Amino acid sequence: MGRVNAARSGLTPQEYRSEVGALLPTLPVVRLPLARCRGLVLAEDVVAGVSLPPFDNSAMDGYAVRASDVVGATAADPVRLTVADDIPAGRTDVQPLTPGTAQRIMTGAPMPPGADAVVQVELTNGGTDTVRIDAAVSTRTHVRFIGEDVTGGEVVLRAGTVLNPPQLGLAAAVGVAELPVRRPRVLVLSTGSELVAAGEPLPPGHIYESNSVLLAAAVEEIGGEAIVLRFVPDDVEAFRAAIAERAGDADLLVTSGGVSAGAYEVVKDAMSGHGVEFVRVAMQPGGPQGRGVFEGLPVVTLPGNPVSAALSFELFVRPTLLGAMGHPNTERQRVRARATAPMTSPPNRVQYRRGRHDTGEVEVVPVGGPGSHLLASFAASNCLIEIPAGVAEVAAGDEVDIIILDR
Repeated sequence: MGRVNAARSGLTPQEYRSEVGALLPTLPVVRLPLARCRGLVLAEDVVAGVSLPPFDNSAMDGYAVRASDVVGATAADPVRLTVADDIPAGRTDVQPLTPGTAQRIMTGAPMPPGADAVVQVELTNGGTDTVRIDAAVSTRTHVRFIGEDVTGGEVVLRAGTVLNPPQLGLAAAVGVAELPVRRPRVLVLSTGSELVAAGEPLPPGHIYESNSVLLAAAVEEIGGEAIVLRFVPDDVEAFRAAIAERAGDADLLVTSGGVSAGAYEVVKDAMSGHGVEFVRVAMQPGGPQGRGVFEGLPVVTLPGNPVSAALSFELFVRPTLLGAMGHPNTERQRVRARATAPMTSPPNRVQYRRGRHDTGEVEVVPVGGPGSHLLASFAASNCLIEIPAGVAEVAAGDEVDIIILDR
């Protein structure tokens, strides 16, 4: 890598990340139905109200028997037993097993008192009055015993556990319908009088609005709730009114656009001097940023170019939300990889280039250029290539840090 001695300007991404992270304290605990908890973090221990299994039951379709009644059974010399009863799953009036008999039983059905094994149906002739047993079984064969997995009263999920499908399934299995979690509500506001909804006719000088779609999806990907306000015009009073109307519904406001140094920067005009500070971060893309508290609501203002908005969310907003949710790990995975092509970078900034990296590979392929408008390149990427400040050139074969985005 070619290094130069260039002065750095503005906050570093790490410094700004700390400032944004300080905006949002740990969120209050709410109880949500299991279906709304995927990806969230458990706030309190979960104690099993029942054992798993809750009763002795069959692990196979077959015949409940006493193992001592089928000792020595083989296909050449089978044991024949009277079938005294049928036990489907869900039956509650199960009768005790008389010695020298069998009861036909289905998977999950309760074991009859006195039975200590199940002969799977494939080792029998499937008889309904008398059954031929072609193989011996030992005690406990194909029986799921009460409390074998979980004992009622024990902690089955610890606070701090990330709730993925297996954890949610376990909660349901022990009878829990709601879980205590922290779920951020994020107000997403995209500004610009030039914006048009996708699917509508596109007048001259207008563009389709994409930032709110991108940012809302990013919030929901980590389990948050996104409240989207679209097409707020470039008018300070209308902007403030739109926020005031919904501020009580959210834990954080994320805006995109209106934060640069030019005229008609509505976000900056509306919030400057009202609790929000606008700064430049020494990074490319995404230099103009803002953060603070506006009318009691924590705010992060992102640049308007789509890649700048997406990158800023990744670096600053996503880890802040994860921390407030109680996630044990708020950062994406970082690895070292060799660049397959040369890249240049402004020496006084950290540059984030888009790239492709395959699991197990030691190389990263740059995708597209550094421009903040190249959304298609971002969509084709699965990692960010981080070129540190002070590095003006990366040669093919140089090692770089990459941030993995798809796991």
